[in-house]
Amino acid sequence: MKKDFDNWNKRKKEINEGKPNFYHEREIRWCSIGINVGFEQDGTNKTYRRPVLIIRGFSRHVCLVVPLTTSQKKNPYHIGVGIIGEVEAFVILSQIRLIDTKRLHDRLDILDKDRFERIRKAIISLI
Repeated sequence: MKKDFDNWNKRKKEINEGKPNFYHEREIRWCSIGINVGFEQDGTNKTYRRPVLIIRGFSRHVCLVVPLTTSQKKNPYHIGVGIIGEVEAFVILSQIRLIDTKRLHDRLDILDKDRFERIRKAIISLI
């Protein structure tokens, strides 16, 4: 499948002109992840967005996130987070990344503390 990097670059320029968004850890938010190289997780549709779980905030401008998927895989890198927006969702631990908060959009949900802690511990065990 051919990736449309040109349209993503146009959208990325618009995002870059925006302002940082306020956020909180444990939030699940829409995020303009974009079109990425190879097997890196991409955003979907014309907005290049995908839900992400905010793992840690470092400043008003950057935070650590993990993308979500609806694909269920039996491996240690996919952990269920429950029903998000009427579908079962899973974090993809192997796709953890630092983002600028300008990429963040609407909040979908807030993950409960127990599930969040389980995901946080799984991330720590990866390193």
